Parts: sequence; C-alpha cells; structure tokens
Amino acid sequence: MSDAQTTAAKGREVVRIEKDAVAMLEQRINEDFSRAVDLLFACTGRVIVTGVGKSGIIARKIVATMNSTGTPAVFLHPTDAVHGDLGMVRKSDVVVCLSKSGNTDELNTLIPMFKRIGVPIISLVGRMDTMLAGESTVALDASVEEEACPLDLAPTSSTTVALVLGDALAIALLDRRQFRKEEFALYHPGGTLGKRLVLKVDELMVSGQDIPQVRSDVPLLDAIMEMTSKRLGCTCVVRSDGILEGIVTDGDLRRLLQKTPDISHITAGMAMTRNPKIARQGSLAVVVLQEMETYKITQIIVVNDENRPVGVVHLHDLVNAGLGEEEG
Repeated sequence: MSDAQTTAAKGREVVRIEKDAVAMLEQRINEDFSRAVDLLFACTGRVIVTGVGKSGIIARKIVATMNSTGTPAVFLHPTDAVHGDLGMVRKSDVVVCLSKSGNTDELNTLIPMFKRIGVPIISLVGRMDTMLAGESTVALDASVEEEACPLDLAPTSSTTVALVLGDALAIALLDRRQFRKEEFALYHPGGTLGKRLVLKVDELMVSGQDIPQVRSDVPLLDAIMEMTSKRLGCTCVVRSDGILEGIVTDGDLRRLLQKTPDISHITAGMAMTRNPKIARQGSLAVVVLQEMETYKITQIIVVNDENRPVGVVHLHDLVNAGLGEEEG
C-alpha cells in the first residue's frame, strides 16, 4: 500500500470512528434530553455555557449557535469565574457544563457556587458516574467508546459528540420556540443569510425619474435614446394610463436589426416584448434573482398592484448585494 493509500485509509478510519460515536449518541437522546430542553425553554435569563480546553472551544460554538437562533447565551471561562466573572450568573440563568471526564477540577470548584446561586445545571459529560453528573439538575451522556486519536489522548470523537449534542439542544429549543426565518435574519443583519431572508427588491431597484419608460406609440429611436440615457439596457413600454405593456431590451434591438436594418418607421410598441417577466413591489430580492437566473434575463421591471412600473432592477445589483453567494 502506498503512502497516499495509507493516509486515505487513516482518514476514512477517523470518519468511521466519529460517525459511530454520533450514531451511539442518537440512541441516548431520551427523557433527560427533553428535560434539558424544558429547562432552557423556561429560562428567563441567559444560558451560561462553560468548559475547559477543547470542551471550552465546543462551549463557545454552542453559545454562538444559541445566540444566532434566538437564545441569549454567553461563555464563562471556569478560571475567570473564580476570579470575579461568576458575578455574571443569576438565578434566572441556566448553566451548561461540558466535560469529557466529568471530573474537571475547575468545574468541580464551580458546582457548589452554582448551587449556592440556585441556578439549574445541565451537564454534557463523558462519564455519568462523576460528581459533575451527580450534582447536575440534568446530566446528558456524551460518552464515546474511543477517540479517533490512535493514542486515545487528543479529544476527537468526544468533542464531535459534544458539538452534536449541543446542536441538538439548540435546534430542539429553536423548534420549541417556533423560531421563524425572519427572527433568524434579525440576528444576521450583516450577513448573506440575513439579506436573503429580508432584503426586498425595492431597496435595490432604480425608481422615480430613473426608470426608463416610454409610450408604445413613440418612435423606436426615441426608445433607444431613453435606454441609452438610463443605462439599464432596457426600457419599459407603457400605455397612456401608465399601465405596463411590454419591455424593449438590448436583445430585442439586436434581433430586430438582424431582420430590418431600417427602423425609422418602427415604434416602441412594435419592437417590444409583450407580457415580460415582472416582480411585484415588496418581493424578496433573492426570489427575484432566482427568477432572473431561471429565465436568463438581466433586467426585470418591478410593478405595483395596478401593474404600473415602480422600478427596474438589474442582475448586477442583486449579485453585488451578495445574494448570489452562500455564507460560510
């Protein structure tokens, strides 16, 4: 076996070990898990998540997930806690402790203090026969049969299981709260995810005097002048009452000129595409982008309930707003 094959085999073995550890965790999601979610749902303060070393890193991830899904959470470093930061913990909070061994000295020191405050304790532990598990309001079994580390030293399977268990708590809590997409976007206003959920086409379209617009009976040359001056590669074609009739695009002009070099006698109405694709005022920008990509068009007219143009949006404006990207 070559070095490359040996390395790939080792990688597959790590994935298998961690996959099996998570599969075993699934069998342990029981009434205790439901009780933990009940405590978190009833919490009127914040979720205080704590852990040391690699468990502390996973604790920070759980905090981030809870905050982004509507549950106020903060990370408490155990060492800092005994040097004053314990003051952030209130009786209205819920504490979540992470420990592979269940006998982390720093957490064992904090348990009596949490008890004195009267705060409920949820523990995610690798051993259930420990002080931390026994003193917790609810103890969740996060044990693993083996670490993926061949020396059985570096936390690998155990941190994966703790992470998945933390995700399970956060998402079960999200479901219990009936957390909506709009609320998620509220906590992600600067990211692509938030934009995709709340950004309306009205915020990106040109409007008012910047809308390229002509009557259907005007000479096509006038329509071309309107298209050139507004620089959107199209113009709306409307009736005398302002109702949208069609659109003339750069593509329409190219196709027309291939057939009829002399356009002096042609009106905008003769050259337009009738019943063009439109977007309704107030539509989500990401939905409009999907429509444009589906039909391979670069501009779309935004109309009100009376079918009068209130704006035009260009594909570039939607892409430049970051709607075409996936957020990491």
